[in-house]
Amino acid sequence: MKRNPKVSSSRRKSRKAHFTAPSHERYFRMSAALSKELRSKYSVRSLPIRKEDEVMVVRGSHKGRTGKINNVYRLKYCIHIDSIKREKTNGQQVATPIHPSNVQIIKLKLDNSRRKILERKKSTKKEEKGKYTAADAMES
Repeated sequence: MKRNPKVSSSRRKSRKAHFTAPSHERYFRMSAALSKELRSKYSVRSLPIRKEDEVMVVRGSHKGRTGKINNVYRLKYCIHIDSIKREKTNGQQVATPIHPSNVQIIKLKLDNSRRKILERKKSTKKEEKGKYTAADAMES
């Protein structure tokens, strides 16, 4: 059900918005889920993918393979993983593009900006979600 009247639910407009999105919007659209260990450690479900993250492919013909991200290709909505390559007819090795939604982050490349993002996401999650107890009902 459409909730915001200013956002179109038209398939045509959604596709146009997706394929003509600027780089700063593609950054968020190119997010991947965190592994169960990272999810419990940071209390965050997914993060935008980044170079140097270690990922595991969870869907597709390369399912189960792991590797480090060499390149985040925002223009084509794909990532290149160092261990997943194919051979061209002339023998040259080429990186196989994989969509970020088909991978799971198993090791994060942490720096100050990434730590801030994790803290911010963790704090907003705590504010939104929480059990409404009988004690809370008595207070109000």
